[in-house]
Amino acid sequence: MHTRTLWSLRRGAAAGALIALLTLPGCSSDGGTHAAANPTRGISDDQAAGVPDDQASPVPQESSSPSKGPVLPDAKLTPATGSFTAKEKKFLHGRVPKNMDPAAVLQVGQETCQRIERTAAHDKDAAIGALIAGDLPSADDAIAHLCPKQKPLLDKAVTGFADGTRKKPAPGTYRALTSAEGCTWKALGADDKVLASGPGPDAPKKVTAKIPSGTRTFVSSGCYAWLPA
Repeated sequence: MHTRTLWSLRRGAAAGALIALLTLPGCSSDGGTHAAANPTRGISDDQAAGVPDDQASPVPQESSSPSKGPVLPDAKLTPATGSFTAKEKKFLHGRVPKNMDPAAVLQVGQETCQRIERTAAHDKDAAIGALIAGDLPSADDAIAHLCPKQKPLLDKAVTGFADGTRKKPAPGTYRALTSAEGCTWKALGADDKVLASGPGPDAPKKVTAKIPSGTRTFVSSGCYAWLPA
């Protein structure tokens, strides 16, 4: 087996804690985890066995996520040797481009699971942050079908939001999922009036933001992702 860097987190906020972790064996595993930006329509275990060619759904520009273009119908989702499980077929549904080996697409999902599992073992916040930030396209499908043990991470990620601009955030206290320097934020009210901002010049490594009632826009930079504190 060869090794390779599996993923490089955007927004260097969390990268320092993860770079060493994200060099994993480039082979497939039965216990993977995947996070997602565009979830696919689910199918039942009975449907997973196969559907007629004319019922194939359009899919992926990338083998890891559904997209536009002709795809293999479920009835033709078969590996060169052996067979796929019902859950593996459900993951592959609508995401294997024609003339592409379904096993290669499955491996992408399995490797996504490996990345999340390996990262979470070292730093759960980093794994949750990657899911929130969308650094692992289609991770939700991979988790749902290939590594369901990681679902608690996905459930937690749903409660947070990514770095950048967020309209009408729920009031409360949030923590940034980064220990890197340079995380700044501000809460804006009517007429873009600054209601709160941070951190100050002596900011701690763990940045916390208190979003007051009346905040219309929350803007942050260099903070990677946010979770309720």
